[in-house]
Amino acid sequence: MYKIKYAVKKGKAVFIVVLILWIILSIVLIAPGAVSIIDSEKVNESILNLFLNNISNFSSNLTKALSSEYAATFLKGELYLFVALFVLAGIGLMKSLPKNEYTDIEHGSSDWATGGEQYQILSPKKGILLAEKNYLPVDKRGNTNVLIVGRFRFW
Repeated sequence: MYKIKYAVKKGKAVFIVVLILWIILSIVLIAPGAVSIIDSEKVNESILNLFLNNISNFSSNLTKALSSEYAATFLKGELYLFVALFVLAGIGLMKSLPKNEYTDIEHGSSDWATGGEQYQILSPKKGILLAEKNYLPVDKRGNTNVLIVGRFRFW
């Protein structure tokens, strides 16, 4: 379940981009394409020539494409575009899944502790700094040994 939560959290921006891309492609390509396909049958002209002539008239193409004469072709193009973008979004979502549940957790942090259980040993306010908001108290009685795993780098 953590993989799906992670992918949805990381994929919100991608979903917004896909939605914007869908709207733009619908207005710029699908609407003129639907109008060109139907009009080419009427005037017996090449679809490509009509498409190149229609591509610059966004507002008139969109209103024409939503009319009853062109609606079936427009919706068919929308369906193809939706399926293509859905497949691409699914592939992107699958690639963004984490390898394990510890992906993107900062090393050296106390993200492993939940509900303040680290404060049974550590202090949230003062002492020797171990991680953000985690201090080893210097006035604690008993065992205050700490094992620090990692490496120290200086440049």
